[in-house]
Amino acid sequence: MTIAALLAGMFLATYLTRASFLVFGHRLRFPPALKAALHHVPVAVLTAIIVPEALAPGGQVDVSLGNPYLLGTVVAAVVARLSGHLLLSLGVSFAVFGLMRWW
Repeated sequence: MTIAALLAGMFLATYLTRASFLVFGHRLRFPPALKAALHHVPVAVLTAIIVPEALAPGGQVDVSLGNPYLLGTVVAAVVARLSGHLLLSLGVSFAVFGLMRWW
């Protein structure tokens, strides 16, 4: 199978899956339990992306205070929780991360 055929197949699968919600989305009725479960998907996905890199940068587990990824992540979570401002938490955590990498 050629690369072009694989790319075309992936394009069709992605396009048809997404287009189906645009075409038939108004007819779909989700039960309340499913709606409640789908509400938590973004948090779960972000956690699955961020936590492995924060705990094991470069593939080696490092839960020490010398791990700038872990400390930046913890600082971001604390600032976001206390202030409620996403941009502030990003700025402070980037500053902590940068300072730790610089020293």
